[in-house]
Amino acid sequence: MHVSYKYALICGVFSIFMTACSSDNKVQVGDVKQEITAKPNIVIFYVDDLGFGDLSSYGATRVSTPNVDKLADNGIRFTDAHSSAATCTPSRYSLLTGEHAFRKDIKILKGDAAMIISPDQPTLPKMLKNHGYETAVVGKWHLGLGDGINPINWNKEVKPGPLEIGFDYSFLIPATGDRVPTVYLENYKVLNLDEDDPLSVDYIQKIGTRPTGYESPELLRQPADDQHNKTIINGISRIGWMAGGKSAEWVDEEFHTVTTDQANAFISANQDSPFFLFFSFHDIHVPRLPNKMFQGKTDMGVRGDAIVQMDWITGRVVDHLEKLGLLDDTIIVFTSDNGAVIPDGYDDQAVELLGNHKANGPYNGGKYSAFEGGTRVPFIVHYPAKVKSGTSTELTSQIDLYASFASLLGVSLDDNEAIDSEDQLESLFNASKNGRNYLIEESSNTLSLRHNNWKYIRPSNRTAKFIKTKKGIEPGTMKVPQLFDLSVDEGELINLADKYPDRVIKMETSLQQIESRTKRTSSEQG
Repeated sequence: MHVSYKYALICGVFSIFMTACSSDNKVQVGDVKQEITAKPNIVIFYVDDLGFGDLSSYGATRVSTPNVDKLADNGIRFTDAHSSAATCTPSRYSLLTGEHAFRKDIKILKGDAAMIISPDQPTLPKMLKNHGYETAVVGKWHLGLGDGINPINWNKEVKPGPLEIGFDYSFLIPATGDRVPTVYLENYKVLNLDEDDPLSVDYIQKIGTRPTGYESPELLRQPADDQHNKTIINGISRIGWMAGGKSAEWVDEEFHTVTTDQANAFISANQDSPFFLFFSFHDIHVPRLPNKMFQGKTDMGVRGDAIVQMDWITGRVVDHLEKLGLLDDTIIVFTSDNGAVIPDGYDDQAVELLGNHKANGPYNGGKYSAFEGGTRVPFIVHYPAKVKSGTSTELTSQIDLYASFASLLGVSLDDNEAIDSEDQLESLFNASKNGRNYLIEESSNTLSLRHNNWKYIRPSNRTAKFIKTKKGIEPGTMKVPQLFDLSVDEGELINLADKYPDRVIKMETSLQQIESRTKRTSSEQG
């Protein structure tokens, strides 16, 4: 057990004792226990690049995901749920802050970028921590580290980071699997780092003597494009250059046990108090390097096998919750940070072996795109104590988890807190309840607005040819407005903007009103 876990448990017990003994509070020990057990644990499984059609519970036939399907069968499976953006960093930012990333012009970050969530900013983990929860993030971070004033020194304490925005414990892949540094960061320290072999990272020029993909392509296990062909680690070239830190290097094929064991250790250490675990997967992001135990489990190559690995990880954590008697009183949210992408920097045969598998289901586009495939993702809520199984077709957004959990706990949010997050607790827990009326979808090059089954895509001069030519994804952007009726055109193939110009104007006006928002509206108070 980590020292931080032991410390948290000791502090929690001491806090309960002091509260019970205080003459001012006049609260008995039993009352305190009842209050704590009344707060459900919260686990968010945040998978990377998993598309709407990548699960067997969402229609996949060439890959089986029994562990995730079990959550769907015993919970609510949402079919019109969305990440807030079609790329990873903005979606993560929005989930944790309840605020759209476009408000701060947040894009995909470099591996040495400064942290984009200010320590002074309200966050979901901070709100939960302030109301009695132990909090942890395990897995991919990609929200930046450090203050942005001084370059990150990976050989000393790396902060600010997750601990400054409400997490009690963090075990991170600092950026992404395809970016340096390829090391684990536990709280403030790089794990297993040898002080005699200091770690350095550079995103501008080559440092150190490690081979690179562009210099030594014969050393690569997977050929890479120009963006991903820098320093080679574990036979895979990455984005950026890295020197030193040899003892701290991760092995990609060990992600499934390393991160899962950390998640389960946190759960075990905090099983007697309410906890929030943000489990942010590396799978099925590139480079796709599933462990040998999953290789060949599908006929779709490493991408399909990585989905099987992701399902195994999910099952192992759920089984651990059940073993500890926590599953019934734990809210599990399973979802993805954006839609699927097939080729994404490496030649791993994902395209050649795709066959008839539709990673984004019936929807056009995918990761990066303004079409539905960019943000429409699997979304499952499993909470046996409160949630009856069912399927919801309601418009749903990850950004609403903040206000909804606040509502669950009876927490009133400040006017400047989670300004885009709506209390959707009823629709999250009941498949027959109405969801959102309006929802913004953020893509790489524009904003879109959903109003019930109508979809408006704002014009953009950025046609994003790179997304189409290199990623095989329709970017969904045009220089003219686009309007679709998804009730009859789920593939967004028939532009109705010229037929319904008044609706276009109305939806653009609504989009501008949401963009100009600076505080929560009265209807959104948690």
